Parts: sequence; structure tokens; C-alpha cells
Amino acid sequence: MNIAKHSNDSNLQHLPKRRLPFKYELGSMVLASLLGTYSDLYLVGKDFYHFPLRPFQKIFTINLAYTLVVLPLMTLLILRCISQLTNWGKAGVILLVSLLMPVFERLAELFGLFTHSDDWNHLYTFFGYGIFLSIVVLFHEWMGNRIRE
Repeated sequence: MNIAKHSNDSNLQHLPKRRLPFKYELGSMVLASLLGTYSDLYLVGKDFYHFPLRPFQKIFTINLAYTLVVLPLMTLLILRCISQLTNWGKAGVILLVSLLMPVFERLAELFGLFTHSDDWNHLYTFFGYGIFLSIVVLFHEWMGNRIRE
């Protein structure tokens, strides 16, 4: 089998290496989707909250549009934003997003997308998203280090 090789005396330039758009972000997005789906299944099963408006209401008790579309895209956006930050900057972004999520949760309640039980505390959302984002960011960095090796 003949393999074409680049000639050293050729005037042709090497093509630059292009970065794949979802090189290892895809793995982090899948992890985010899985973590979100299983945590929603657990918390809905324990009757902590409920999704009144959701696709496939007769089949699924959770909002698949959020866990399979919104959450992975939000994760991709956050990972792209923090990719150039220091560890303290990453921690600051995780803290900021975790602080904003109870506000978005409250807005979802006002729009009728989400209802929570009387036992629910919005601090659970703050700590839950803090842990969730920390796990996803650590996984993302671990995957990035493994691929660069």
C-alpha cells in the first residue's frame, strides 16, 4: 500500500491543525445531562418539586427539554467562558452561576414551568448547582489533561 508523504523540497505549506469544536466539551455536556437527569429523577421521585409543563408528560416525570438541551448548552457556555480563567476565577464563576440559579428557579415558578414542595429551600438549588458545576468543571479539566498527554 502506497502512502503519500510530504516532500521536504515542496513549496506546499502544511495545513494548520484545526481544533475540533466539541473536542472534549462533548463529554462534559453528556456528564452534565446525566447528572441533571438523575438528580431530577431523584428529587421529583421524592416529591421535592414537579414540572407542570414538560414534553411527553404521560411518559416522563421530568422536563427532558431542560436536562437534554438547556443544561448541556448552558454547561458548554460556562465551560467556554471559564476556559481561560485561573482557578480563583473559575470558582468565582461557579459561585456566581450558583447564586443566579435560585433566581432563575423562582422565575420558572412564576412562569409555571416549575413548582416546589413546602419542604424545598432555594439554598438547596444554590448548593446543588455549586456541586454540579464543580464536578463538571473538574471532569472537563481532567478530560483536557488526558487528551493533551
